[in-house]
Amino acid sequence: MIEAQRENLNINKVIAERKEIILAEGDMIVPDSKPDILNTIGTSGIASIYKKEVQSEKVRLDGTVNAYIMYMPDGADDTVRGLNTSVDFSESLNVPNCQEGMNVISDVKIKSIEAKVINGRKIGIKATLEVNLKIYSNDNVEIINDVQNEDDVQILKEDLKLNSLVGTGSTKIYAKDNIQIDNMDNLAEILQAQVCLVDKDIKISYNKILTKAEAEIKIMYLTEDNRINIVTYKIPVVGFIDIPDVSEENICDVNYEIRNIIIKPNSQDEHSIYVEIEIEVTCCAYEEKQINLIQDMYSPTQKLNFEKKQITTMTSKQNISGVKQIREKINMNDIDGFNLLDVETIPVIINENKINTKIMYEAELNMKFIFENSRKQINVKDAKIPFEYTIENLQNRESLNTNCDMGIKSQDFIIQDGGDISCNVDVQADISMYRTANLNMIDSIVEDGEREEQDYSLVIYVVKKGDTLWNIAKEFGSTVDGIARTNGIEDKNKIYPGQKLYIPKFERISEKVYE
Repeated sequence: MIEAQRENLNINKVIAERKEIILAEGDMIVPDSKPDILNTIGTSGIASIYKKEVQSEKVRLDGTVNAYIMYMPDGADDTVRGLNTSVDFSESLNVPNCQEGMNVISDVKIKSIEAKVINGRKIGIKATLEVNLKIYSNDNVEIINDVQNEDDVQILKEDLKLNSLVGTGSTKIYAKDNIQIDNMDNLAEILQAQVCLVDKDIKISYNKILTKAEAEIKIMYLTEDNRINIVTYKIPVVGFIDIPDVSEENICDVNYEIRNIIIKPNSQDEHSIYVEIEIEVTCCAYEEKQINLIQDMYSPTQKLNFEKKQITTMTSKQNISGVKQIREKINMNDIDGFNLLDVETIPVIINENKINTKIMYEAELNMKFIFENSRKQINVKDAKIPFEYTIENLQNRESLNTNCDMGIKSQDFIIQDGGDISCNVDVQADISMYRTANLNMIDSIVEDGEREEQDYSLVIYVVKKGDTLWNIAKEFGSTVDGIARTNGIEDKNKIYPGQKLYIPKFERISEKVYE
């Protein structure tokens, strides 16, 4: 009786990858403590998702946009004032094939945000958000990699390297601190805030992953004597994720998601701003596993019935990081005498092209320049710089899945004569890539009696296009070794149409494995 040997393969199966555009809209009433609005100067925001739920054929997202609005007061001596509000959003997205209990990774970015004056005491806020979703499930598959107790079973095997999931884990990290501002500054209002996670890194030890990053916070604020200043600060983001059996040889996909943000004046100290950021860090760890996949089998003496099933798994997984240096000059009119306060810079991927052994990303820098003129008035100007980023020396682009995340590593802007601005920006690009492999594997084997004995001693067969020695041997109940030996074939993978082969009748021999 044939006994099948099996091994386990843990597959992190991607169910769906989606990019969706959703809207977050709401109105805000200006607090009584602040003057009426004449017009808005600039609006920015930070988006976060605090709750995710995978349902049948749907993914529900709940989140918040922390909006910051700079405005010109009506009939007041103030040159600029600031408003801060939260706009909640809730969206149920249709995602075929997803089911309750599956895992979801999300990334949300603000594509655009604007505030419109409804009247002097009320504004409407509208944010367009781009949400990237990845839904996956963990499936444990048993693979038949060998059989025992049958000497004459012929087996066709293929050696494959696959990426098997070691495990997944997550942790929540609270990065919080009081950010000190200049002792000469008495804080009046927060005008603008930016938060990004930089310098991400991991350290792997047995059964545990140390995740390290920094939350870089940039805050523009107004003092009580109507001066505008900026403070930049970094808060360490450190956490541990427990994954049994993870080791340094594994490849880890680590994802950071901001779930909640609090930025407010410190009520205990007028020279500091309290910041608290809730971050969820998830990790999927993979090992490269070599398996001997049985593609086909037969017995010259027994009838074997077996069922096949197809599984989808990943191979050739790797993570690549690089830096694109952008050194460009742009020209802006009417900025003579302006003081550059800040530049909000966001890299946006426009298109991805896979050509032979290259991946080319067409992208652009979206920049929002915030100036202050000699009368302490704020002026906001937008600009874009297109750029390309290329990854080379890939084996081939066939069945290659990629995910690229771009962020600002460093930036420096210098105003020159004639309205020229020298832009020196380093863009960090992190690319995760893998290939999808569809494998046909034997799922079960049943013996169905003896195979009818052939009454010939030798057959002459003319090779047709597409034939292999394996298929010919299986059809006639012979063996690959027997045909090769009888015909003096040295390379069993090389036969050609029209070639005449002598097919010997099977004589009982030991089990042979072909790879």
